[in-house]
Amino acid sequence: MIPAEFLVVLFGLLAAASWGAGDFSGGFASKKANVFSVVLIVQTVGVFLLAASAYLMGEQVPSSIGMIWGAVAGIFIGIALLALYHGLSQGKMGFIAPISAVVAASVPVFYGAFYEGLPAMYQMAGFMFALAAVWLIAGGNNDIGKMQLNDLRLPLIAGIGFGMFFICIDHVSESAVFWPLAAARAAAVAMILAFIVFKGSLSTPSKKILPVIILAGIFDTGGNTFFALASQAGRLDIASITSSLYPAGTVLLAWFILKEKMSLRQWIGVLLALIAIILISS
Repeated sequence: MIPAEFLVVLFGLLAAASWGAGDFSGGFASKKANVFSVVLIVQTVGVFLLAASAYLMGEQVPSSIGMIWGAVAGIFIGIALLALYHGLSQGKMGFIAPISAVVAASVPVFYGAFYEGLPAMYQMAGFMFALAAVWLIAGGNNDIGKMQLNDLRLPLIAGIGFGMFFICIDHVSESAVFWPLAAARAAAVAMILAFIVFKGSLSTPSKKILPVIILAGIFDTGGNTFFALASQAGRLDIASITSSLYPAGTVLLAWFILKEKMSLRQWIGVLLALIAIILISS
């Protein structure tokens, strides 16, 4: 029988790989289409994929409380995405992305410590390596010195939103996976669509880029599913930390496919991520 400790790390890493591929595909599409339209389509693809998977797998619809938790998770992810992309659109990627990523990973860790107790010391050391890895890989740099207090607002909102999504999904993943995630995506679609209509920034992507957006939706949906399985298999903090290594997948794909150069600090981040995986899975 496969140990639960191994499964939670395995599913968490699969979530990170899938989310990383989804961000790479979505980021590529966003260069050629309206970013909010891309996010809306990605989330909509998830609704249909997850609902179809739940039906085909014969998964029972969880209680109304379970579906409510899923919808609340969707509201948090919708807020997080809007805050993140609004921050990135202001041109402050140097600290928006790493701060939001580190906060997203940290929120479930504090929650897990309070409700599940502290993990082993070597796993806690792995958490520290993982957080440092996320910061370095996501692009943390000296721009932090230019940051003002007001600049923290959007990355904190985004990070807390992503972290709360992790926590909400953990509440329903024990009884079901696909239906709660479908409810989460539906709530996120409603929130993002309302924002787009309010801003009047909806535009239809070209037919050439649409397959890339759909691919991003498939990978993003896979990431959500693997995370739910990870939180179902073991501790929420381990699931969230390993899943939060997704920036590594994004930058490695950009390096391999688009031949984008990785900085020394990003390579150091990849090395720290490997050390973190060894410690957390020990």
